[in-house]
Amino acid sequence: MLITFLAVLTPFLALIPPLQRNRFFILYFAFMLLSAYITENYYFRVIAFSYKAFLIFTVYHLFCINLATFLAYGADKRAARNGDWRIPEMHLHALEFLGGWPGAFIAQKIFRHKTKKRSFQVMFWLMLFLEGAAIYIILSYLKLI
Repeated sequence: MLITFLAVLTPFLALIPPLQRNRFFILYFAFMLLSAYITENYYFRVIAFSYKAFLIFTVYHLFCINLATFLAYGADKRAARNGDWRIPEMHLHALEFLGGWPGAFIAQKIFRHKTKKRSFQVMFWLMLFLEGAAIYIILSYLKLI
């Protein structure tokens, strides 16, 4: 299962340039690899590409991407206070689009970060809408709705 997971997700590091520059995408992949390792070795063995494996990795993905997004917002807020190098807004929006919008929404409220910048908020809600539309299209294509 871990080999399958690595085989599927590792090419994204080479194909998507922001993944190579943003440490929070790397953190997300590290969380996913750790969760796959723990599941495979300590809980149960799942046949690769099975429905059960898909559901497990969907839950892991949502947890890990939201954690990475929350940490990215916290790091960006800390950098804003200290006058350090900031995380590009497109990287934050990419994390949101990949499923981290709940973590982003919670982080915006907790850290009071990026809540007043109208252009960022418009893009945030656009990412949420686009993700919902993509999920709807995929589920319609698979005839699950």
